[in-house]
Amino acid sequence: MLEKLDLSRKVGKADFKKAKDDLDLRLAALQRRAKDLKIPVIIVFEGWDAAGKGTLINDLILPLDPRGFNVHSTLPPSQEEALHPFLWRFWPRTPARGRITLFDRSWYRRVLADRVDGQVKGRTLQQAFDDITSFERLLADDGNVILKFFLHISKAEQKRRFDKLRKNPATAWRVNAGDLKRHKQYAKYLAATEEMLAKTDADYAPWTVVEAHDHRFATLKIFSTVVDALERRIAALEPKAKPKAAPARPLGRSRCPAAPVPEALQASILDNVDTSLAIDRDAYRRQLKRKQNRLRELEHEIYMRRIPVAIAYEGWDAAGKGGNIRRLTQNLDPRGYEVVPVAAPNDIEKAHHYLWRFWTAMPKAGHITLFDRSWYGRVLVERVEGFCSEAEWKRAYREINEMEQHLTNFGTVVLKFWLQISKNEQLRRFKERQRLAYKRWKITEEDWRNREKWDPYKVAVEEMLFRTSTPYAPWTIVEADCKWHARLKVLDTVIDAIEKRTKA
Repeated sequence: MLEKLDLSRKVGKADFKKAKDDLDLRLAALQRRAKDLKIPVIIVFEGWDAAGKGTLINDLILPLDPRGFNVHSTLPPSQEEALHPFLWRFWPRTPARGRITLFDRSWYRRVLADRVDGQVKGRTLQQAFDDITSFERLLADDGNVILKFFLHISKAEQKRRFDKLRKNPATAWRVNAGDLKRHKQYAKYLAATEEMLAKTDADYAPWTVVEAHDHRFATLKIFSTVVDALERRIAALEPKAKPKAAPARPLGRSRCPAAPVPEALQASILDNVDTSLAIDRDAYRRQLKRKQNRLRELEHEIYMRRIPVAIAYEGWDAAGKGGNIRRLTQNLDPRGYEVVPVAAPNDIEKAHHYLWRFWTAMPKAGHITLFDRSWYGRVLVERVEGFCSEAEWKRAYREINEMEQHLTNFGTVVLKFWLQISKNEQLRRFKERQRLAYKRWKITEEDWRNREKWDPYKVAVEEMLFRTSTPYAPWTIVEADCKWHARLKVLDTVIDAIEKRTKA
């Protein structure tokens, strides 16, 4: 990407002065308003040696009230800093609410200089990327405006600037052996930078690549980007009339013209499920015993090989989750598994991040944990019933995917089942529960109330399946009108996943 940028872009002096005067005034006013609204702002400058970071940072802060910002220049870590995680030294430097912090180089040293020098590679490198994205996302979720600039110049332009600095005795000191070494490694740094930009660019912490051959062009691009970001954040926070909540719509229709629903969501996933799939009783009994015995063998194998297994059950009310779990665990050693029934969070659980109570229940190596309902309540019942904000449940897709990625990175087999029944079959089971005394405890007024919200729940389920079915933690939709078929399909899926893991 960087090699394709047009580095010849320039701005004339007259046009620059006119635009810059306006941007100065707007930036100063935005700083004052951000202070009033207690918006913290982080601005990161990365780029090539001699790209002009220092000069451009100075240009940016000149219109600002110096009492409202800090500038930090990031050097190699000290002995004390090297004894801590690499992000540790940046935490105290993050801005208080209403302040601006500018970083002249930053935590990206970990995936640039340290990487090219061979200090960080392989799994450690990937973990560094994960740490950085988590760090920035956490700050963004807490209200920080994060802007990241990479100042790009060509290798030839860098050499020209180095030569100019070295010819002048007053500036020769600014070019050291490290600068010249990195210049020779331009291609390696270019490759590392390309990957850094790709892996850490996000809507909450976007990268802006600045063509920095022309100082005036680079200045206007940086100022415009900062002003635009602050104006958008301030506009979002300014007091205004509270809009009425919009009703849930089918996923085939866009909720916002500027952000159409992905094409893959326009056709229903659930409508294509053949819930009528069935098996007769005799075949079910024969296969059940054989599959349960195989799972018991695999339980012993995962214990010996220290492989954890996490199984999440979701589905419609009366879809048969409880009975399915009983058949899955019927022949297992009870010391090797645990079933976690998930209800509404209690007061202690509400005081933590919604994933906290699930992290504490995750299986240790060699054990199986089955969740009767799971962390997906965030994007199902909490979404539909309004127990969390739209921003929170939308953010949860990413948070859940990352949690499951963390689990699989550790070696956990993650299995997720959605038990799908038809609306008519659910009604039949509800009526049966009301009629039979020994099943009456299973039916409540809440079940009937939830049934009335079938359509909004279906919208939520569709989006959940689309956004959280990943290669490392895929969803399995289980046709569950016939409970026997559903139980065998789950057993088959669990056995297959564990067998693949033990053979890997």
